[in-house]
Amino acid sequence: MNLEWSAQEEAFRKEVRSFLADNLDEDLIAAGRLATSVYPDHEASMRWQKILHAKGWAAPHWPVEHGGQDWSAAQRYIFESERIAAGAPSLSPMGIHMVAHVLVRFGTQAQKAWFLPRILSGEVFFCQGYSEPGAGSDLASLQMAARADGDAFVLNGSKIWTTHAAEANWMFALVRTAREDRPQKGITFLLLEMDSPGIEVHPMLMASGEEVQSQVFFSDVRVPADQVLGTVGEGWSVAKYLLEFERGGSAYAPDLEARAARLARFAAEEAGGDGRSLIEDPHFAGRLAALRARIRVLGTMELRLLSGAQEGASVGALSSMMKVLGTETAQALTQLTLEAAGPRALAYQPHAVRPGGPTPLHAVPEDGYVGGEAWQALAPLRYFNERAASIYAGSNEIQRNILARAVVGL
Repeated sequence: MNLEWSAQEEAFRKEVRSFLADNLDEDLIAAGRLATSVYPDHEASMRWQKILHAKGWAAPHWPVEHGGQDWSAAQRYIFESERIAAGAPSLSPMGIHMVAHVLVRFGTQAQKAWFLPRILSGEVFFCQGYSEPGAGSDLASLQMAARADGDAFVLNGSKIWTTHAAEANWMFALVRTAREDRPQKGITFLLLEMDSPGIEVHPMLMASGEEVQSQVFFSDVRVPADQVLGTVGEGWSVAKYLLEFERGGSAYAPDLEARAARLARFAAEEAGGDGRSLIEDPHFAGRLAALRARIRVLGTMELRLLSGAQEGASVGALSSMMKVLGTETAQALTQLTLEAAGPRALAYQPHAVRPGGPTPLHAVPEDGYVGGEAWQALAPLRYFNERAASIYAGSNEIQRNILARAVVGL
């Protein structure tokens, strides 16, 4: 693999930088740089998606016939790196980066024709209905029942940890349509409207003080049978395909590189107890340097993964490796950032940043006062959110089991 950028790729980088400079405003940049997790401020993210859609860049990784761009893996990586460096917010991954892929592979022509253009425009905004109170990392043990009734399924049960359920107008969900000899059998992948009668969304207060996730209750909710994606009873195969993209379909390294660089700048300005800057502390500087080296290695591995995907290779087990390395590196970085922020990170100041959801327990001061710098207010919220990174999309313990079987042959 050639790690040098070609002249054409450098020209593309200039095009991307020019587009970002022309289309990003202060509010969008603030939403991107002060996001507390992978889920940005919803309104800013949707506004940015409309701008990208007008350019044709909302989903460059999609097939061209469905609105994507014929970008190489290198172009996709360059765009993501430049987007993050410029401070643009991310897009919610549920529709564009996740369910769209399974629609392309498993959807009927009618499903593709209706959903894909509306996902691109933002008219359809998805949340994910996977986890249940008794089925998290062991997803195959899910119990939410879907009983066939004529040309529909009737749903009863609940889903939990459903990100942006309060904002979404559609959900893709795994439901149990039959009980068979193995728990992975009899699961069906459904697309359903969130305003269907019988659905109740109960926001959950997270440790960070945000209400980004919810528990969703279903009571005799009718879903038309033609909203099954794939084959009834074979939803586990659909879900496994989707999880490849949730775990390793995007790159961690560009965001981590930008965050590590910002931490280095902050550390150069922040004085310790002896009057020296944090970056002059050999212990701190050594930990930061080790993390930045780790991020560089991760970036190289991601380029290899993207290059293979570009040639049609399955991201498969490699996506598990990227998920482990990416999330654990992110946790180490937020740990170091929290330590660098010092006592000023103890004050809960979500008004200084841009949370991914409401913060109901927080009253914004009339004068908007912020103690310390914005990055010090951001540090604890990112820290709390990153704690979940090694659990969602399949816990890292499960990813290591997958690698042990698929790669090592244990």
